[in-house]
Amino acid sequence: MRPFFLATTGSLLVMASACGANGQAQQVPAATGTPVETRPAEGTGQTPAFAGQTRAPSVATQVEMVNTVVASGLANPWGLAAMPDGNWLVTEKPGRLRMVTAQGQIGEPIAGLPAVDARGQGGLLDVVLSPGFAQDRLVFWSYAEPRDGGNGTAVARGVLSADNSRLDQVQVIFRALPTYEGRQHFGSALVFDRDGNLLITTGDRSDRPMRVQAQDPNSHMGKILRIRPDGSVPAGNPYNGQTGRAEIFSLGHRNVQGIAMEPGTGRIWAAEHGTRGGDELNLIQAGGNYGWPDAAYGMEYRGGAIGEGRTALEGTIQPVYYWDPSIAVGNMVFYEGEMFSDWRGNVLVAALKDQHIARLVLDGDRVVGEERLLTGLGERIRAVAIGDDGAVWAITDSEDGKLVRLARRQ
Repeated sequence: MRPFFLATTGSLLVMASACGANGQAQQVPAATGTPVETRPAEGTGQTPAFAGQTRAPSVATQVEMVNTVVASGLANPWGLAAMPDGNWLVTEKPGRLRMVTAQGQIGEPIAGLPAVDARGQGGLLDVVLSPGFAQDRLVFWSYAEPRDGGNGTAVARGVLSADNSRLDQVQVIFRALPTYEGRQHFGSALVFDRDGNLLITTGDRSDRPMRVQAQDPNSHMGKILRIRPDGSVPAGNPYNGQTGRAEIFSLGHRNVQGIAMEPGTGRIWAAEHGTRGGDELNLIQAGGNYGWPDAAYGMEYRGGAIGEGRTALEGTIQPVYYWDPSIAVGNMVFYEGEMFSDWRGNVLVAALKDQHIARLVLDGDRVVGEERLLTGLGERIRAVAIGDDGAVWAITDSEDGKLVRLARRQ
């Protein structure tokens, strides 16, 4: 076992209402409060498509919370999956999958994973358990796969041994094409839908000659894909039997690194990296076109408009919400749990550059409130998940990556 570190931050997160705290455990109505974002937007002269599409009113949690660093020493952790026994599967970008106990013990690397291309934004990425894990012990993971002529996003699965030490019967069930020699925008987040299909996100590979493929139905770049757990294609996919890659579920994405299924409705939501401004929260529709690179908020990293500077285009779907300036979104989850009952149905989105978790209050398909959690931690938040008791768990993106638990003060 590697050594672990256990420490509680010296300060508590005491959340107060924008209208003034009164000591009662209640949430401020979402219609009140000024936006939590006060910085000027990068996309100058751009107008939201509808009210509340950006800079939603600030909301605040009226209970005391404390965050605890449960484990440290993880090498750029990327994916986080809850085990049935309360422990955690954590991926490290260099290519290691580890079991971390709820008490902070970090296990040795789990054997059996294929090689990864861990340059730039590549490496071992997301990890999820099969919906039937209790019976089949299947684990699915995404990674940047080294290939002749370059690399690409791939998804594999394997059977986790009873002692959690190795993966057997490993097989690659999806490879994003075309292969490309690059170091950026691999995606990649994974989630199962309520029919048991696996949704996979990819990036556009960032480089200008590649980004246009986000609009090409014959390319897997800049897409959300849907496959069966064995890698075959569900009959209901929009391009199945038509011109285009049969695995494609939606297109026009830049670099989706968060995806989650909404409890109850089964709707699929995704969090997508923009450039300077234009990080997005999207409600995903089968066959939907989300605009990139022909329509986007924000501006190019080097300055200037993205393409022709359009934020809307006929035939494309607007983001439900966008951040400008960008917060650099990571993975996301819907909150379900007893610990913070007022949060049920809220979206929690990890933020890398801005070092927090964004809590978004939804009303149907609109964001009506935003709160920023873990702001005092001072760490890039890569992924967020919910424990059995309703506590929020997160991993931080650094060479000394941490597993953190955010809980209600007892």
